[in-house]
Amino acid sequence: MTKSALRIDRRDSVATALRDLTAGEAVMLDDDRITVQADIARGHKFAVVAIEAGAPVFKFGFPIGRATVAIAPGEHVHAHNLATALAAQGAYTYHPALPEREEASALTFQGYLREDGRAATRNEIWVLPSVGCVGRTATKIAALAHQRHAGRVDGVHAFAHPFGCSQLGDDLSATRDMLAALASHPNAGGVLLVGLGCESNQLSGLLAAVPEGRRHLVRHVAAQQAEDEIAAGLAAIDELVALAGNAARETLPLSKLVVGVKCGGSDGLSGLTANPLVGRVADAVTAAGGSALLTEIPEIFGAEQLLMDRATDAETFEGIVALVNGFKRYFTDHGEPVSENPSPGNIAGGITTLEEKSLGAVQKGGRATVTDVLRYGARLRRAGLTLLEAPGNDAVSSTALAAAGATVILFTTGRGTPLGFPVPTIKIASNSALAQRKPGWIDFDAGAVLDSGMDDAAGALLECVTAVASGRETAAERNDEREIALWKRGVTL
Repeated sequence: MTKSALRIDRRDSVATALRDLTAGEAVMLDDDRITVQADIARGHKFAVVAIEAGAPVFKFGFPIGRATVAIAPGEHVHAHNLATALAAQGAYTYHPALPEREEASALTFQGYLREDGRAATRNEIWVLPSVGCVGRTATKIAALAHQRHAGRVDGVHAFAHPFGCSQLGDDLSATRDMLAALASHPNAGGVLLVGLGCESNQLSGLLAAVPEGRRHLVRHVAAQQAEDEIAAGLAAIDELVALAGNAARETLPLSKLVVGVKCGGSDGLSGLTANPLVGRVADAVTAAGGSALLTEIPEIFGAEQLLMDRATDAETFEGIVALVNGFKRYFTDHGEPVSENPSPGNIAGGITTLEEKSLGAVQKGGRATVTDVLRYGARLRRAGLTLLEAPGNDAVSSTALAAAGATVILFTTGRGTPLGFPVPTIKIASNSALAQRKPGWIDFDAGAVLDSGMDDAAGALLECVTAVASGRETAAERNDEREIALWKRGVTL
């Protein structure tokens, strides 16, 4: 690593340490020489100018909060002297700043072209329980079928969850919509729905929520009615494999790819390396006519205007405003502040306020035009960059990305996580130390940005993405890390 610290924008009043710095050490930032006044851990910030008490502190060229005391040049800037300035509700104005269209990439991948025109990156059989009571049953069926049909499809996988009963109204509908959306996913060459029989989320309603054009690829078993639910499930999967087993990969353009972008366990380097790197990939995919999905709505608070200004039209802008303010009301209606974020891991990694976290997080969406806004459980409608309703929770938001139609998820992390989801999930480390320490978790080292630059690293990551889309296993797939989590917002009976 050639640099020891980085000031991202000339307007910034702080710089980020790229390695551990020692009190008294002199750091060169462009033409400025700053002596740090305390030990500064990698990913943490220090002041590069004098900051008055109450003054905004700038990073990424935007305010990330206000100084709670006067801060001298070289001092550590963190939770002890920096606080959020976020308000519970926002008033927004549409100032269109649509980006220029980038040159389309000629890259291709080897995917499965489905009869409805969508492309899949895997050809699997998915087993979805309608209710938590048969989650283990679904898992048993999938495990036996996976062994039975090894080599005929890319895998047979169950996605258990604890819901589907004791739910009411919109809460129950959201569970049904999410499962129906997963049952409609192109990576599922066939789907087995496993029900109990007495649950609120009845199989009949769940089947009706699956698009008619997909229902010939769906089978179902009601455990209370079946003499042997395991045998019935295996027989149904035999039928599905007969339908899906002849699919073959073919060369497809990048325009057929749908990437979901996500960050989890972020650190102070995430917004400098991994997130903007993923943004480059999102830009390449959308420029080619493909789609990118950005979610984690509470983790754009403080940076939402940047996305609003890229809305393709006033209607999309209003959709973003409604989504952001609705999520803020979700917090305040539960008596919680909108700024109760970052997490303890984020703070340990150098992120102080939600504004700072958000300004780093939105970079995963690159600079593409925002073409659509989707509610939780809805499915992709348009090419370009779509903003999807879901919370910041890793498992819930990643499941929402998959259900919306993402066929690959790009997951950035500064702290590391083993989690995997229904679609191939590429783990991208913000720093090389994590990539070296956890090679069993990490697929790509974005720390290379600090050595080789953003252009070279972006090209390498795009090659990684197309290789995974063409069948290369991710670390999570090798580790059999696949799960879903549903967002429960209502009462439990």
